[in-house]
Amino acid sequence: MMAGIAAAQCGHNVIILEKNEKAGKKIYITGKGRCNITNACDVEELFDNVVSNKKFLYSAFYGFNNSDVVKLLSDAGLETKVERGNRVFPVSDRAGDVISTLVRVLKKLNVKLEYETNVSKLITDSRDGEEYVSGVVDDRGRQYEADAVIVATGGLSYPTTGSTGDGYTFAKETGHMVTQLSPALVPFNVAEEDVKSLQGLALKNSGVAIYDGKKKLYEDFGELLFTHFGVSGPTVLSASSFVAKKIKEHPLKLVIDLKPGLSAEQLDTRILRDFEEFTNRNFNNALDKLLPKSLIPVIINRCGIDEYKKVHEISREERMRLVNTIKNFEFTLTGLRGYNEAIVTQGGVSVKDIDPSTMESKKVKQLYFAGEVLDLDAVTGGFNLQIAWSTGHLAGVSIS
Repeated sequence: MMAGIAAAQCGHNVIILEKNEKAGKKIYITGKGRCNITNACDVEELFDNVVSNKKFLYSAFYGFNNSDVVKLLSDAGLETKVERGNRVFPVSDRAGDVISTLVRVLKKLNVKLEYETNVSKLITDSRDGEEYVSGVVDDRGRQYEADAVIVATGGLSYPTTGSTGDGYTFAKETGHMVTQLSPALVPFNVAEEDVKSLQGLALKNSGVAIYDGKKKLYEDFGELLFTHFGVSGPTVLSASSFVAKKIKEHPLKLVIDLKPGLSAEQLDTRILRDFEEFTNRNFNNALDKLLPKSLIPVIINRCGIDEYKKVHEISREERMRLVNTIKNFEFTLTGLRGYNEAIVTQGGVSVKDIDPSTMESKKVKQLYFAGEVLDLDAVTGGFNLQIAWSTGHLAGVSIS
């Protein structure tokens, strides 16, 4: 849609061939149905939040940045707001309003939207020793002639929205390299069975670190969610993008600091204070002020202290085991969940085959690629949608 808007604003006749029954289906599920449009950070910070090939985005981000997206939507009547972490949302908290605004802009620019049109192949021909794109064919055999084609098909994540990897097929068939694909911004599976008893528990302020042996691969602080299969939440989703390749080789270790604001000594002091208050209680009834209820049985089991032991009988050594368990709550990460749960796809059309100043293919003239189909991805917070807006816009204005 952004590519279509940009191309139409440059005076081109544009047709969008949409395989779904409506436009922007994937936007409906972004930001938990609210659409995290972009991030209101400085433009330079956009690059800091890109995981793969950030230098490739220089022209795209500076040519059409986060402020430009907000202005385009605002000029078309959509009010936005900035929330925690500089995340930008529509004031209405409805992703559908973002879609309807973009569709309204498209119609105003006389862009034609063809729904339920599934493109199956790109048409190319040779001229003066170079390959050019000359149109596309849909799965019903209908041919669309075109002077230029922009492939903005998304990746493999959430395939029910239409992201089924079509763009990778088009790229390979026209001689482009597609890098290794992996689910990204996706929850992890863990080996430990006790995670099931924690299902639904959300921790707002936790320290998270992932290790490959003794080597630390990732570290963050923030929200974490336990599920019946493992762990999710913003910190974990972002971690998946950084360790996706490594976890395919072997399991990794997740270490959660349940009390990151306290040193081990400070935590011990805090525990002693609680123990003094509950001195005649059993151990299993003395942690209510320290930990969420569902977490207590797991922590007790992990630290190896008899749950019925009286608090005043607990030794310093046992207390240190409790401190260590809370500060180093460990799980074995066995793998990533699938594309059905992944926010984005890591990997894609190699940026080496694409001109970063235009998004045009270096293999086929007048063929452009934009968005998630490219080997570009970022952490959560509106950055992946910004990649889509910026690369789509650059492709649209670059058509000659």
